[in-house]
Amino acid sequence: MAARYLDERTYETGDIIFAEGDPGSEMFIVSEGHVVITKQVAGRDVFLAAQGRGDFFGEMALLTSSPRHGTCVALVPTRLVAIKSGELLMKLRRDPTFALEMLQQMTRRIGYLEEQMAKLMEQELASRQELATILAKSEYRLRDSPG
Repeated sequence: MAARYLDERTYETGDIIFAEGDPGSEMFIVSEGHVVITKQVAGRDVFLAAQGRGDFFGEMALLTSSPRHGTCVALVPTRLVAIKSGELLMKLRRDPTFALEMLQQMTRRIGYLEEQMAKLMEQELASRQELATILAKSEYRLRDSPG
């Protein structure tokens, strides 16, 4: 029994599903295949996530009415279900389990992002300490050099 909110779409390997900055009026659930989501940082594509069968993505733009935060590309031939805002509300009302699954997946993503942020902060702290050590040695050499 197909629900009327389902809008299935197919993509070939390399197809762009949405680009960073695009307006976002729908989210997606992966029926088949895999997608990758990247973000431009300092002129480079940085990996954000890979999504496969059963995963969803694009909900941030849908829920906040903000532009897409990244670019999504099909890694292999992929079939997606697109869900618009009003359709999402109907789905959540009819299937509270779907809401719980969304919350669980979003919580895992937040945990992953917290880990990545901690690693970046640790690297930044190490870089600052290294720089302070280098500067202290340079200052010591300048002070003790003849001249």
